[in-house]
Amino acid sequence: MTTTVHRQAPPAGPDPRREDGRRRLFRIPDRVRRGGLPYLLLLPALIFELIVHVIPMVLGVVMSLKELTQLYIRQWWQAPWTGWGNYRVAVNVNAPIGRALLDSFLVTCAFTVLAVGLCWLFGTAAAVLMQDHFRGRGVLRAVFLTPYALPLYASVIVWAFMLQHDNGLVNHVLHDQLGVTGKPTFWLIGDNSFVSLLVVSVWRNWPFAFLCVMAGLQNIPRELYEASAIDGAGIWQQIRLITLPSLRSINQVLVLVLFLWTFNDFATPYVLFGRSAPAAGDLISVHIYSASFVTWNFGAGSAMSVLMLLFLSLVTAAYLLVTSRVRRSRG
Repeated sequence: MTTTVHRQAPPAGPDPRREDGRRRLFRIPDRVRRGGLPYLLLLPALIFELIVHVIPMVLGVVMSLKELTQLYIRQWWQAPWTGWGNYRVAVNVNAPIGRALLDSFLVTCAFTVLAVGLCWLFGTAAAVLMQDHFRGRGVLRAVFLTPYALPLYASVIVWAFMLQHDNGLVNHVLHDQLGVTGKPTFWLIGDNSFVSLLVVSVWRNWPFAFLCVMAGLQNIPRELYEASAIDGAGIWQQIRLITLPSLRSINQVLVLVLFLWTFNDFATPYVLFGRSAPAAGDLISVHIYSASFVTWNFGAGSAMSVLMLLFLSLVTAAYLLVTSRVRRSRG
């Protein structure tokens, strides 16, 4: 008697056991997935930062070590190495290039200190005044923020027309209408160029300080002012004992940001004066541009840029160190 064994045919379609094995094989562990996802999300920003900032910075350092002039524009990598030669020329104050760079640096430092101080002063004063409720406060706030909202080049070009010697609005008002000056003033050349640059820069940047301080004032409880008023404190005592201490952390960041913006400002003096800025308005950013793109000495210009980067890095590190120590000592 023969027994017939009937084998069951395999089910149609993929084997679930094989599919489950493949999923286990290619499945990323939960720990790796949770730990690597933040870095994966940051990867586009890191690549963009690498392309926009890190690579040009490294190339700038390499260019500063080469004798890169207009003879090697097309094949800049074939320019001969000069080592620290460009840096020695830039810091040699007895030579014309070093002396001009030092004068530009001193002008930039004076301009930065005055511009940052005035921006902070105007912004803080306006923010304190805007805390009280009165009719038209919203419109006045919008007017105060208008210079910061306008396009940079358009607003500076308007100022350049207003400061013209023959047909500018400033001379028309001061000389023709009010008679304050005996004759029309040259605002864009000579020593007056420093004043013009300072006015335009403060007009452009003080609304940013106003916006930051005004946002910080919203976090100060009104009960503190009411209690101090009951105790007999005046407006100046309230500002000195309540407002400024409460805004200390905001002011620390605000002053640093304004310092970096102002010291690096290129668009304002370039649009206001053009390529050849007068000595009183020769900021170091425009000076480095002239050394690179006007005289075609890209090696020297790159060396000046690296020196400015080192200076700003040292100032920023020292500022953060001092402010952190002060904050810990008072905390």
